[in-house]
Amino acid sequence: MHFIQPLLEFGFMRRALVACLALSVSSTPLGVFLSLRRMSLVGDALSHAVLPGAALGYLISGLSLVSMGIGGVIAGLTVAILSGAVSRFTPLREDASFAGFYLGSLALGVTLVSLKGSSVDLLNVLFGSLLAVDNPSLLLVTSISCVTLIVMALIYRPLVIDAFDPGFLRTQNRWSPPLVHGIFLLLVVINLVAGFQVLGTLMSVGLMMLPATSARFWSQRLPWQIICAVLLAILATFTGLLLSFYLSLPAGPAVVLSATGLFFISILLGSNGGLLSRRSPVFMAKESK
Repeated sequence: MHFIQPLLEFGFMRRALVACLALSVSSTPLGVFLSLRRMSLVGDALSHAVLPGAALGYLISGLSLVSMGIGGVIAGLTVAILSGAVSRFTPLREDASFAGFYLGSLALGVTLVSLKGSSVDLLNVLFGSLLAVDNPSLLLVTSISCVTLIVMALIYRPLVIDAFDPGFLRTQNRWSPPLVHGIFLLLVVINLVAGFQVLGTLMSVGLMMLPATSARFWSQRLPWQIICAVLLAILATFTGLLLSFYLSLPAGPAVVLSATGLFFISILLGSNGGLLSRRSPVFMAKESK
């Protein structure tokens, strides 16, 4: 009871908890599919790509949730479309194209914020202010989470087929690979914008990707990987918030550091290829078959 007392006693802790739980449920499954499609670094690129749009919204309306959110979505989708077009019409691969665009976007966004704001504003944009989440931000994050879950349920089957056998998906009349890929990237962008509101540009991708990559060490089956990733994200949220309260750590980085700790534990102890489990008699017997 002592450990969860801050969550029960303080409203700002409860709002931070709900925001991170909503992100855990919606963005972590997207991270699993990013990892499955070998697009892990694309999530990082898109998280930086939303910064110029958010910065423009900040220049126009100040710290306006709506303006910064709309600007972030437009900027993220623009980078995604441009990167896809460059990789399609030139010899450059998509990951290299994303790298080029996101580095320029990050530099442009930092420059725009610095033109009008202070160093404190820049730190809030880059690293978030999780414990300062207000009700409008919480409403936006939970709404995006609900929309993401509904759309994911609708495109789950074609998304899985596209990840494993895109050729088979092309034979289907209802879904086409570009459409599925476009919807998927849209969900990634809006979840990164939601994460940007609470964890900042640099931290938002942490809760999306770290639990997803950790889950690969616990199961080979995709549904179980998604469930495991969500549970790891929830555990990282609780652990990070409590550490931030009792040790006076910044809340957003504490949550991501907790997810990093779970990632290293998964590398060591994971039942599906963890370093220590690979030496166990059970794993050795499976390998010999």
